[in-house]
Amino acid sequence: MASGTKSTKGPKGGKNSVKAARASVVASKGKPWGTIIGIIAVIAVAASVFTYAIIQVDAAKEFTVAEDNQDPSVNIPGVTRVTYAPGVHVSPDQRVAYDQSPPFGGPHDAVWADCTGVVYPSAVRTENMVHTLEHGAVWIAYNPDQVNGGALDTLQGKVDNVPYMAMSPYPGLDKPISLQSWGHQLKLDDANDPRIDQFIKSLRANTYQHPEPGGSCDSNQSGFNLASPPPFVADPGPGAVPMDYNGAAGVPQDTGMQPTTQAAPTQ
Repeated sequence: MASGTKSTKGPKGGKNSVKAARASVVASKGKPWGTIIGIIAVIAVAASVFTYAIIQVDAAKEFTVAEDNQDPSVNIPGVTRVTYAPGVHVSPDQRVAYDQSPPFGGPHDAVWADCTGVVYPSAVRTENMVHTLEHGAVWIAYNPDQVNGGALDTLQGKVDNVPYMAMSPYPGLDKPISLQSWGHQLKLDDANDPRIDQFIKSLRANTYQHPEPGGSCDSNQSGFNLASPPPFVADPGPGAVPMDYNGAAGVPQDTGMQPTTQAAPTQ
């Protein structure tokens, strides 16, 4: 009887010992915090990448021309806008007393400068450059006394062989860099300013913002000598054509041109 009792209790005691041992092993291992932290880190990185991608897409749309976004430059701080009458031409021997420097609209030569991604080494007659803007080009002007070396290379890289782009020095410019599109201007100090790309993306060949969208930028057979462009003249002189010139009988017209500067968007 005694031996039977021992035999019954013996296995139960053994089972309890095994369970206790297993519990001890599990308790000693603890939670895999390293693995958990690693998984959390991976999730956090993935979330950051996803969020960044969304932000980049939204930023790209902000400066993309569309039916519901006809002038994306309204999102660019510092852009000046003026409404100009289009199609007002002057002859090659006439100068215009422009209201802006560099000008970005108004009377201009009947012959446009080449704007097929040309980087002009010397300053070009303003009246020919303004005509390119009417066709949809973006003209980058720079002060040759302030922009050189790497900064000049940076600007040139945005223009060289790019359709509807032109670049030239502009002596006496009050800022190192000035971007022009018809009715739009942005003056800057730094060739690496992100607003340069934003301006180009918003306005180059923008069919909603130019009087003659799709107009030719090629000077071939236009009468403009790309190899020897008409020279820049800083002072148009007392006989210059006024901004309200109508291009026909020389009768001034009221265009009501009032420049406005876009303030920085509220963040």
